[in-house]
Amino acid sequence: MTTARALRGPFDYRLPEGLRGGVDVGSMLVVPFGSREVLGVVVGLADSSEIAEEKLLAPLRALELGVPVDLVALAEWIAVEYCSTIARALGLVLPPGAAHRLSGRKRRVVARPRHLAVGARSPGAPELTAEQAAALQPILAALRARRAVADRGHTAPGAGSQRLLHGVTGSGKTEVYLRAAAAALEQGRGAIVLVPEIALTPQIVGRFIERFGETVAVLHSQLRPAERYAEWRRLREGDARVCVGPRSAVFAPIEDLGLIVVDEEHDASYKHEGDPRYDARDVAAERAARSGAVLLLGSATPRAETIHRVPASVLASRVDGRPLPAVAVLDMRGETQGLHPLTAQALAEVRAARGKAIVLLNRRGWSNFLSCRSCGRVWSCPECDVALVLHRGGGYIACHHCGHRERAPERCPDCASTAVARHGAGTERLQHDLAGVFDDGSFPVFRLDADVVAAGGDAGSGGPGGASSAAASEQGGVGGLLRRFEAADCGVLIGTQMVAKGHDFPDVSLGVVLDADATLRFPDFRAEERTFALIAQLAGRAGRGGHGRVLVQTIAPEARAIVHAARHDSDGFLAGELERRRALRYPPFSHLIRIVCAAEESSRARDAANAVRGSLSTCAPGADAAVLGPAALFRLRGRERQVLVIKAGERREAVRAVGEAVQAVAATREHTGVSFSVDVDPQ
Repeated sequence: MTTARALRGPFDYRLPEGLRGGVDVGSMLVVPFGSREVLGVVVGLADSSEIAEEKLLAPLRALELGVPVDLVALAEWIAVEYCSTIARALGLVLPPGAAHRLSGRKRRVVARPRHLAVGARSPGAPELTAEQAAALQPILAALRARRAVADRGHTAPGAGSQRLLHGVTGSGKTEVYLRAAAAALEQGRGAIVLVPEIALTPQIVGRFIERFGETVAVLHSQLRPAERYAEWRRLREGDARVCVGPRSAVFAPIEDLGLIVVDEEHDASYKHEGDPRYDARDVAAERAARSGAVLLLGSATPRAETIHRVPASVLASRVDGRPLPAVAVLDMRGETQGLHPLTAQALAEVRAARGKAIVLLNRRGWSNFLSCRSCGRVWSCPECDVALVLHRGGGYIACHHCGHRERAPERCPDCASTAVARHGAGTERLQHDLAGVFDDGSFPVFRLDADVVAAGGDAGSGGPGGASSAAASEQGGVGGLLRRFEAADCGVLIGTQMVAKGHDFPDVSLGVVLDADATLRFPDFRAEERTFALIAQLAGRAGRGGHGRVLVQTIAPEARAIVHAARHDSDGFLAGELERRRALRYPPFSHLIRIVCAAEESSRARDAANAVRGSLSTCAPGADAAVLGPAALFRLRGRERQVLVIKAGERREAVRAVGEAVQAVAATREHTGVSFSVDVDPQ
């Protein structure tokens, strides 16, 4: 068995007579570990051990509910696939708050969260369009085929089926998900529905609850621990058969799983940044294969990797027959910073018509950075090699990497000058500027970004003074903000990429993207794909209830991603993107693994990275593997960093080699104090 802490394990224990018969793979036991009592998960049973029986300790007691056997196996796969430990991987599949249940005491009954406690209203499902019906047929056929395989007892890894639902925004993908889930339930099987972020996609959650009622459980981090455990337990005991949630819901304890849906499969939030650095999309594919389930991926802007390997059903039209909004690209090369005259005019027209608009600026805060006009000082983070961002409303400057904050300066500490310049503009300043233009309060300005989420929800501007500081408890958090914008007679919602995530506001007639080429300037081979998706997704928020248009401000109007997005040409963009990646040997035509070595001194990080590179030469990551680097990354949280990137054709062989190389170097005294981070398929 292994403990749930980050230990390599597994560790052998002697099973006492009193626990025999009730303990199996997946059982959770309280075990002695050194001077402590810790939680352990049984990963295997054996008749003997390499350790003498009299030296083996015995578990103290068993907890009431364990982890399903298939999730233990999935955790073992994750540990290998993402160069992690089985202990860390098992931490992903444990019940919520498992570490706090060491006593094994019975828990009081916890009521379902108020927004989930609804009965099955089973409203009449809308009639499918011809496109929806055609897209649903191969999904239903795959479900029937998987059921037949399971009935014959032949379910095994690799027996799953995958399908992409490539549908434009507003084409009715959610209804196809609902019909597929209903078919799985009719077969007596369960379903998991993954969404990027619960707070930003409340509508799809609501539709599943309305359609299936109490058989739906929702798992996400915003629930209180007792509520999360209550939902997990309903799934574990079979009282709930459908789970909706963000990436961690891929580990929902559903027996006889028949369907996994990944909505907005292009979204980067499906990649977990902590160890193990798993990708929920790949974990979903593996779990579906092991369960004999169908994996259904949906997006208006699917990733190049998905288009390349998964057969697609296409929804090319909106369900109401209305066309996608016209997109105009506004060249900002001859303009000063801010709104293009045509953008300002369009917003004025929406205001005059008492309509609604969404404005996307993928940069939060007031100003990008501050500098002294006299001596040239730039205010930077003391822990990271980045400039501090001004947040004027809070009166501070902050690092968006480590969270460092300090009071906004009134004068330069180096030369005492009061000439402090502010450079660039973020969503906070944009909100202030627009609220100043619409100064009579009749056209409210709402803001949605990470700062608003952290504050628990930001109310509308109400005037030139900027946003109010209403707390989540008073305003209902992010969901409350979105509901207030939806209920408002008119107004404008501004924000970062959060405003483009799956919202359905029928009365939004104008969408605006500011600084659309900003993401193109990132040193990332996915930069063009992300730029295309950002523009296309924002465009999809406009014109759902009638006439709509989209304005895209950019200093790169001829950029391929922007041109194709303006044409709503997903096929053309993806064809070019796959051709480019094939030529450069990027995914899906290779696999990438990133290794980061971090230490307080740059020389120690560099030496460790060189040692890993040398170790890789003996671990044989594959005949076609290329090792790039080491190269310096910017200092983060006070630690210097060096990065290596392995580009390989054979994933499993490369992952094995990287794991062996890093473990060999980390085990030496020479590199004590150096931390090693391995990211398979980095995003």
